[in-house]
Formats: sequence, C-alpha cells, structure tokens
Amino acid sequence: MRFRVRKAAHVFERVGLAVAGAACGLFVGAYVGSAFAVLTTQGFLLMMMVLGFVGFYLGIDTPQLPFDEAHSHIDAAELLSSAGTLCATFAAFASVAVIVLRLEPHSALTWLVLIGWIGGVAMQIVAGAKARMRK
Repeated sequence: MRFRVRKAAHVFERVGLAVAGAACGLFVGAYVGSAFAVLTTQGFLLMMMVLGFVGFYLGIDTPQLPFDEAHSHIDAAELLSSAGTLCATFAAFASVAVIVLRLEPHSALTWLVLIGWIGGVAMQIVAGAKARMRK
C-alpha cells in the first residue's frame, strides 16, 4: 500500500510539473504569436503547450547517477536538464513580463524568447530520455 501511495504521489508531482510546462508554453506562444502574425494560430499555441508539457514531464526530476568513485564524471543528463529548465523558464518569464507590462520590445527579443524556449525544452526532453535509458 505504501509503495502505491508513493508512486501515485510521484506521478502527481510530475504531472503537476508538466502542466506548469504547458502553461509556460502557452505564455511563450501567446507572446511570440502576437509578435509574428504567421504564428497566430491555435496549432502553434497547442504545439508550444505540448512541447512544454513533454519537456517539463521528462526533463525535471530525472534519475541521477550515484555519488561514488565509479560515477565521478559529469552527469550530462543532469546538466542538460538544469540548463534546459533555466532557458525555458527564463523565456516564459520574459513572455509573461512582456504580456503583463504591455511592453513592445524589439523583434530580436521575440526571436530570443522563441529560440530560448525551443532550445530549453529540447534540452529537457533529450536529458530526460538519456537519463531514463541508462537504467
């Protein structure tokens, strides 16, 4: 019984993080979509949300390597996951700031946010897949 409760709690935690990723994707999609008319579609918003959901589900809370002499090298999956999370959340934070404060930034910031989001989420997905494949 205790094992099932812990397993369920872990799944709830991961799904909660994934929903937070989807929300971040929604904000990035709303900001970037409003800046570029070509990207003002429901499909683009949905794609950004799905990328955020998958990235935050796989890329956060990855299985870590044990801390011993046999595993003394740098854990690439952990480094990729943390860098991806940082990039994706900075992109989401910038998007929310632009939307809430009603700013009109240069288009270079919009491209930077889009590239930061896609790059960050891609790093999370790759890190999560790599960490789970080494089991």
